[in-house]
Amino acid sequence: MNEREANMGDIDGDDTAMETPELPLEIIIYILSFLHASDRKEASLVCRSWYDASQDLCFQKNITFRFPASTSSVELIRGLGHRSRCSLIISQLDGFSISRSLLLEVGVCLGPQLDSLALPASSITEASLLTLLPRLTSLRRLDLRGLDSLFMSGAFLSREEHRQQVRSALSGLEELDLSDLRYLSDLTFNRLTSCTPHLRRLSLAGCHIAFEFDPYRGCPVGEGQDSSALLSLRNLRRLLTEQTSTLVALDLSRTSITPESLRTVAQVQGLVLEELCLQGCKELTDYSVEVLVKHQPGLQRLDLSACTELTSRAVLAIALGLKGLEHLSMSRDWRVTEKGLAELVSLSSLRSLDLSECLHVSGTEMVKGLRGPDAAKAHLETLSLKSCTYIRDLAVFSLAQLLGSNLRELDLTSCVYLTDLSVRAIATYLQGLVVLRLGWCKEITDWGLLGMVEPTKECKPAKEMEDKGPSFTRTFGNMGFFRPPSMPFQERPKLVTEGDLGLFRQQEGASLLALSRLQELDLSACSKLTDSSITQVLRYPDLQRLSLSMLPQLSDASLASVALHCRSLTSLALSHCPGISDNGVAQAAPYLKRLQHLVLSYCDNITDRSLSLLVQHCKRLRTLDITMCKDISITTVDLLQSQLPFLENVHCRFVGGADLTLTL
Repeated sequence: MNEREANMGDIDGDDTAMETPELPLEIIIYILSFLHASDRKEASLVCRSWYDASQDLCFQKNITFRFPASTSSVELIRGLGHRSRCSLIISQLDGFSISRSLLLEVGVCLGPQLDSLALPASSITEASLLTLLPRLTSLRRLDLRGLDSLFMSGAFLSREEHRQQVRSALSGLEELDLSDLRYLSDLTFNRLTSCTPHLRRLSLAGCHIAFEFDPYRGCPVGEGQDSSALLSLRNLRRLLTEQTSTLVALDLSRTSITPESLRTVAQVQGLVLEELCLQGCKELTDYSVEVLVKHQPGLQRLDLSACTELTSRAVLAIALGLKGLEHLSMSRDWRVTEKGLAELVSLSSLRSLDLSECLHVSGTEMVKGLRGPDAAKAHLETLSLKSCTYIRDLAVFSLAQLLGSNLRELDLTSCVYLTDLSVRAIATYLQGLVVLRLGWCKEITDWGLLGMVEPTKECKPAKEMEDKGPSFTRTFGNMGFFRPPSMPFQERPKLVTEGDLGLFRQQEGASLLALSRLQELDLSACSKLTDSSITQVLRYPDLQRLSLSMLPQLSDASLASVALHCRSLTSLALSHCPGISDNGVAQAAPYLKRLQHLVLSYCDNITDRSLSLLVQHCKRLRTLDITMCKDISITTVDLLQSQLPFLENVHCRFVGGADLTLTL
């Protein structure tokens, strides 16, 4: 007996004898390859070997580091020097010494390793950028959008020696973003693009481009010398001609391009575009789209959003002329109707279609197209019908059946006539969905999310709602007056009872639980939803973004349940939810370790206690909205900002019971 105890004592005392053998690094790398980036980051904190595996080169592709300019950013840049490749987004740079030293460190420590550089919300000097650019010998993407400080003087790259240095470094640059530059001119544009001879993508969105008439010289574009005041179509055409062998993507969104100018661009000899963005170009017509399709039949991605003069004639031209089209956006093209959509959705290559705010679209022709002879070839993955108010349950039911498991993203926001039938159809046929947006669909109830039929409702879609006209009543004291019929939104649904929930747990219905792959869900303003469905259905381990704003019947029970079952959440919106209180935050916060964006505006029962809980548990919080939370003090807000290292923005207007009359 004593010998046995002695042996056990030896085992207990020797910790190393009981250690589990370490897995080979290659096996750990293989295991980590199945994880999302955020999960892989958590796993890297387990031990040294897991950290080393997470730093393998196969995980270092397309990694972008984003941070504002500050004194601490210098050490961060030095720490990135060991990486073979990386990309940077540095904001809030200016002409002072901290920004200059920061850019110098980027050039010294990361010059040959840098793939991409963006400088948003900055106002750097020409000298600072000219010191940096010659060191970036492997740069593939350069984003200078909105950097008016570089181009205001018109002297950028005016010296030949500077151009030679920049040209030798940027000869391999593939993407150049010059969006929203007010002072871009022919001269500065020519100097910069002469240093980038192999561009594949060019963005001039929001730039002041003279397409037909030069207001400064009072003559048509194309006459005289290059302008020092604005960019002209002549110079743009010259660049396209020079770089036809490489250029495949062009962005002219929010410019005043005319149909004739678009024709000039499309007809450039040898130019074969794959992507073209013309968002917000309000002067374009159906004829210009027909010309574009004729001369650029190889387009794979086309954005014509907010081109308000376009009609279904343009849709038909696209469907017949762009057989290789993969992504099309015609959002806010209000004149587009059903015509041409059958041919469009029949394109076998089409993967993404955005028809949001096309008010005359009802989905009928799309269903016809998907049922046509080419239906078996359709592989639509993303569909947006946001604010298409003619969409009804029958259309959603049919589209869900026809699109099936291929669809990954569906946006039905503000399709106000959709009911529980649409939700059941989505849960039954679209179980591959990753993104689902049903915000402002106010007829959706708990029954739809639970996949159950309300006892007083029919379960089949009605092809049309029969209009029986107003119902007249003759009552004593109300002779001759009529009572208008009750509207659907005025009817309150039958409440879900505990017995109903017991039945739900026993049966296998088409509840929203079937969408197990969801990463984003928007149920904001679905005002008939209650805790009965939210607590039972919202159980998605991979869900990252969730909006439950403007649900007046939501309580702390729903918040606690969501946090417990959706622990991957990075964004949560609970605006205008009066039932959410500190108790709900106390139950939820310990499970929301990954939360980065939280909206609690207009939640009257949120106090300083909730902010203390966020400081304790949500260390990764980046943005917080507590607007109009009257029981939160400015002192607690300041304490929150000082203790959360990643916090960037706190929206705290009118907190602490501020008197709104003083702001009117």
